[in-house]
Amino acid sequence: MTGFLVLEDGEVFTGESVGAPGFAFGEAVFTTSMSGYQEVATDPSFEGQLVCFTAPMIGNYGTAPARSESHRPHARGVLMRAARGPQWTDWLHEHGVVALTGVDTRSLVLHLRDEGAMRGALVSEGRDVGQVLAAVREQPQMAGAALVAGVSTPDPYTFATQGEVRVAVVDYGCKRSILRRVAAAGAAVDVFPHDVDAETVAGYDGVLLSPGPGDPEPLVEEARVVRDLIGRTPILGVCLGHQLLAVATGRPTFKLPFGHRGANHPVLAHGPNTVLVTSQNHGFAVEAADDANVTHTSLYDGTVEGLDYPGDRARSAQFHPEASPGPHDAASIISGWVEELRITA
Repeated sequence: MTGFLVLEDGEVFTGESVGAPGFAFGEAVFTTSMSGYQEVATDPSFEGQLVCFTAPMIGNYGTAPARSESHRPHARGVLMRAARGPQWTDWLHEHGVVALTGVDTRSLVLHLRDEGAMRGALVSEGRDVGQVLAAVREQPQMAGAALVAGVSTPDPYTFATQGEVRVAVVDYGCKRSILRRVAAAGAAVDVFPHDVDAETVAGYDGVLLSPGPGDPEPLVEEARVVRDLIGRTPILGVCLGHQLLAVATGRPTFKLPFGHRGANHPVLAHGPNTVLVTSQNHGFAVEAADDANVTHTSLYDGTVEGLDYPGDRARSAQFHPEASPGPHDAASIISGWVEELRITA
């Protein structure tokens, strides 16, 4: 069946439906990751988005349950130049993800790069384009969207019972690979909902603020809890957790034109003056700054990629130390943090 993507500016891109029937509304974005397509689809940070892969062939090595980063797909739709199957396309269909193959992804990515990420609808079969476009323009914008409540765990749970230190993870949309990395580094891990209060987690040896989707600005209560935790227990923020630490310490955030999504983003680490190739997935960023607390900077646009407040034992990284998918240049951030907790516990 012939399907199409219609963007809010009226641009239409056609393709062949290889996923679930129906339609999906979301923000159209692109990722440059060349592998990890199942991880991308199940990453909670892609909640509410239609993901275009820039790699030309997607699905080459099939699927496996262990590769899923959460219990369900969060990307609402997937666009590909050439889908390979049948495992991948069967997976998309079985999990209710609308998907197209045969899309001119190069033209789509260039359009999003020039005009910015925007609202769209992915349709698996013939519908009136004008009616779909009208519906797209009625959808909420990503700016101002507080999405963490829809992806966070509703109840606390224990991920790992054994460890030399105890770490609380505040789940704003946490990936399983982060939990595995923290546990592998030697920590017992408890996971808490996004609206956990500071008193509940302040007694842990450390608190990890997880990644997640949406705009950090409307997360007023979440930022207040982070502010209450600063100086009481060691903090490590990752991605959205980094942005919330920034907000809690008075730094402004803003919406990027088309986001940082992929596994090849260069970041300058100020201390050793080295470049890390990193995995990233975010549409909002911390405004560029040049002060003693800024530890990492994007070499693409100068936005703040890392913070450190040593006196308060709080630090953060905008990129993903756990990779999955992506390079492992930053893997020591999680393991080194857990080791510091062990030494000071």
